Amino acid sequence: MTNVDEVRRSALPLTAPGDLGPLLDRVGEARFVLIGEASHGTHDFYTWRAELTRRLVAEKGFGFVAVEGDWPDCERVDHAVTTGADPYDALYGFQRWPTFMWANEEVVAFCRWLRGWNAGRPPGERCGFHGLDVYSLWDSLRAIRRYAAAHLPQQLDSVLRALYCFESYGHDPQQYGLATRLVPDTCEDEVVNLLAALGGDEFGVRQNAEVVAGAERYYRAMVRGGPESWNIRDAHMADTLDRLAEHHASGRPAKGVVWAHNTHIGDARATDMAAAGMTNLGQLARERHREDVVLVGFGTHHGTVVAGDRWGARHHVMRVPPARPASLESLLHEALPGRDALFLVPPPGLRADWYDEPMGHRAIGVVYHPDRERWGNYVPTVVGRRYDAFLWLDETRAVHPLHGEPWGDVEPETYPTAM
Repeated sequence: MTNVDEVRRSALPLTAPGDLGPLLDRVGEARFVLIGEASHGTHDFYTWRAELTRRLVAEKGFGFVAVEGDWPDCERVDHAVTTGADPYDALYGFQRWPTFMWANEEVVAFCRWLRGWNAGRPPGERCGFHGLDVYSLWDSLRAIRRYAAAHLPQQLDSVLRALYCFESYGHDPQQYGLATRLVPDTCEDEVVNLLAALGGDEFGVRQNAEVVAGAERYYRAMVRGGPESWNIRDAHMADTLDRLAEHHASGRPAKGVVWAHNTHIGDARATDMAAAGMTNLGQLARERHREDVVLVGFGTHHGTVVAGDRWGARHHVMRVPPARPASLESLLHEALPGRDALFLVPPPGLRADWYDEPMGHRAIGVVYHPDRERWGNYVPTVVGRRYDAFLWLDETRAVHPLHGEPWGDVEPETYPTAM
């Protein structure tokens, strides 16, 4: 039997919300479901991921959603969805590029649903929305300063010493990394003292301190090159996920959903990342929590996407060309032209050969050049080891940003195609 035939035999239908039932069964009693995306700018990935998350919250008791976003920004969203405010303003307020990752109509629709779900539930039973990432050095420092000034005046000196240290390098954290490469002085001691000063205080301010510590290490490592900065970032996200699970536990272990790119949630050991010395959130979650983790990937063959031509450039809609030959996407399109499908990865020894054959797997970032697909954008992958489940969407459309993109009078759909 050819790989094409095996793919067809493995595929489950994916046309309506009810088709996610087998995946919910696969989740079972797992505590962590990490849901990916093959790009940060695809409508269909966001809406199917949101639909799966709705069902995990409503049917499986998942108590928080943690995303590849900044803690302070997402803290404002969390406040909205748990207090009854409209999350639109909090999401529109995302300012750090690429804003379209979270400031989009698809995330607004999910967060409004989450606000409705939380309405009327006691505080301990409300589902939170949190950021996992490490980039918000200055926002986190300022949030800590505001909190300390109001609630911890005795600790304010430690906070201000860390703030002044970073200010001495300017307000660009990358400049801090460059400067510390040339001279031995760093803000590491100030950050250690900051963590000690805030170690027993309110969860949000402690997490902002952890972000400052992670960012300090990240930006120093980034300028040196190599895999260390990537590993610091993903270890920070894994540690934050564990802290969130502890924070949300109330008499029983908490359950959390993660939203991040496939490159973060798919197990790095099933890609060429491992050979490059890189780990990621999916690998760390599996190592720490084993059968309590389910990793869900996404893929598409062609369509449109929102991205930028370079970092910080204005985002716009780009065409995603048909997948290159011999890739995972090419195989799935050949087997299922024009069809979407759900794949549940069987155990080793019980699955078709194609699950264990290395193939290129497309990964589109916030910076994208469709004309360069012959040379990049594909990660060598053994899909059966990288994920526990895979959602295949043959043709996909661009996400709908809240600002920066003239959509005219077109009202974006807020549910997956064919629902």
